[in-house]
Amino acid sequence: MLSDPVKIPKDNKELMFLYRTIPGRIALKLLSSRAVSYVAGAYMDSPLSCSMIESFAKNNDIDMSEYEEEKYNCFNSFFTRHIRSDMRPIDMEPSHFIAPSDGLLSAYHIHEGLVVPIKQSNYSIYDLVVDKRVADMYKDGICLVFRLCVDNYHRYCYPDSGYKGINKHIDGVLHTVRPIALRSLPVFTENSREYTLIKTDNFGTVLMMEVGAMLVGKIKNHHERAQVTRGQEKGYFEYGGSTIVLLVKKDKVIFDDALFTATDSGYETPVLMGECIGHS
Repeated sequence: MLSDPVKIPKDNKELMFLYRTIPGRIALKLLSSRAVSYVAGAYMDSPLSCSMIESFAKNNDIDMSEYEEEKYNCFNSFFTRHIRSDMRPIDMEPSHFIAPSDGLLSAYHIHEGLVVPIKQSNYSIYDLVVDKRVADMYKDGICLVFRLCVDNYHRYCYPDSGYKGINKHIDGVLHTVRPIALRSLPVFTENSREYTLIKTDNFGTVLMMEVGAMLVGKIKNHHERAQVTRGQEKGYFEYGGSTIVLLVKKDKVIFDDALFTATDSGYETPVLMGECIGHS
């Protein structure tokens, strides 16, 4: 039984300024430069960042009793902490399609003209994968978007056993002043992202994508080509990465209509890694 949907929050004033005004996008261009991203990443990986851990956990109501006892040598080692296995049991019923991560789930029927909002940007399926052949594989299928919040578990798993292909990385881009056109909506940013095709045992070929920040994605995947198992850890997000997208082919998985109704009404459905969200 899935949790009750929650209202999608509106962008705050700071995000509205950064992403939707010319001065804000110029500032964002500077803030997201590779040099600034490198320095910020180096700080998050340094012992100096340990001072952030206690206040971050407190301010975000993170229950540390749910996690394995570890010694954190930097903020990122805390952010990628391991949860106790009993807190995220994996549904191993072959006909059940599981959530690959914690997060807030939005569900879309894929159709011509679909635009999916992800991290202050908007994508068609083609623009998301930048490959017409791959995009066409999922015509009339399902797109699932899992938005991880800062208090969520930031490791993720394979939704089913099968064979995964190579990881395809797509660099992030910031369009500072003039937006690129996407249907009727302007797009000022494209996030750094990485995806693979998984030939699953029970649900056909599923595309699994991780979405990070614009330039430094903070996506850490463990495997290239490999035989994988349902519930096996696929990778994790360091600070700055926080969305997973699954594309499922037509008629391979049945999802509750309530998921789509919630999304259409501006709500997201909370899910936990390993729980059943659909079935074959």
